[in-house]
Amino acid sequence: MPSSPTPEPYPDSEIHAIDALFQRAGLQRNLRGKAAGVTGRMRFERLSREELMTAAPVPRVAANGVQWLSVPSWEKTSWLWHGFSTRRGGLSRVFCDDDAQGELNLGFTAPHGQAMDDRETVAQNRRLLAEAITGDAATPLVALRQIHSNLVVLADASLEQPRKADGLMTDEPGLLIGIQTADCIPILVADRKRRVVAAFHAGWRGTVKRIVESGIGRMRLAFSSRPEDLTAAIGPGIGPCCYAVGEEVLSSFESQFAYARELFREVYDSDPIRTRYPMLFLTQRAPGHSDIGPSLHLNLAEANRRQLLAAGLKPRAIHLVGGCTSCRPELFFSHRASEGRTGRMMSVIGIRPDASRH
Repeated sequence: MPSSPTPEPYPDSEIHAIDALFQRAGLQRNLRGKAAGVTGRMRFERLSREELMTAAPVPRVAANGVQWLSVPSWEKTSWLWHGFSTRRGGLSRVFCDDDAQGELNLGFTAPHGQAMDDRETVAQNRRLLAEAITGDAATPLVALRQIHSNLVVLADASLEQPRKADGLMTDEPGLLIGIQTADCIPILVADRKRRVVAAFHAGWRGTVKRIVESGIGRMRLAFSSRPEDLTAAIGPGIGPCCYAVGEEVLSSFESQFAYARELFREVYDSDPIRTRYPMLFLTQRAPGHSDIGPSLHLNLAEANRRQLLAAGLKPRAIHLVGGCTSCRPELFFSHRASEGRTGRMMSVIGIRPDASRH
């Protein structure tokens, strides 16, 4: 019986193309010359949650009791208003214990059928925040209906109804612009030469859609802002210590950014009981199918810092405020830490009306 013809080997170009597809999916082709297969997800640096934690700064306390965070180097900029709210110091009761002090919920809506705060209470909380930041509770505050997009709109005091977008920018004095967060990353940007400000909301979807890079581009088009004149602050959000994500998030980032893999780490459960008594947590499931093992964590703040750098900002002009919203639920609202039953913080920036313009 004639032997079967030996199959022709694949050309190197096709092999390289296959390897590239595997790499984008986080996989690796078996290179041992045996049966073809996949060895599993490519390894990331492995760390504990404690190694990835960042300390939250001490809040400032306004005369009206609102506690908020500022960027120390921005406090010397006489024409600039800015601040990142916490959950402390407001009038809301819906998300706190009966015997606790009121909280500073700044969001009108409650997603997924959760309890909703009274609209007038939220409006009063927003006036308290404006008073804490500007000294005047009547300072107009423009916000958005955020949709996890890369849309950026121009804000002015005549904007009565919130627009659907995830970025705001303005050169109008006497106005605060703000974005809401409860784990996502808030980014504030100021043009030191042209007196222009912007605020961006960056969850993982908005980050993949390059909300920050798009926003800086819009500032350049609308106001002739130059990246070398910009300074930015990345506010509190969920940190890499707590932000476990799935493979679809990794794939989305790898499809957009050459440096994507530098944003992820594998994190092991550091539960002291599990660490001390590992035999209690063994399972009878086949190797590779157990739930015990590292989870994939994303550094969302670093992802947005990289976008600011890609947009042309200097490293020293980018300030990390710090603080993980999920680690500090007593200080911040956190959607993940509270399993969705939470309020919203607000990060605001504006131009003083009495500041002399060049």
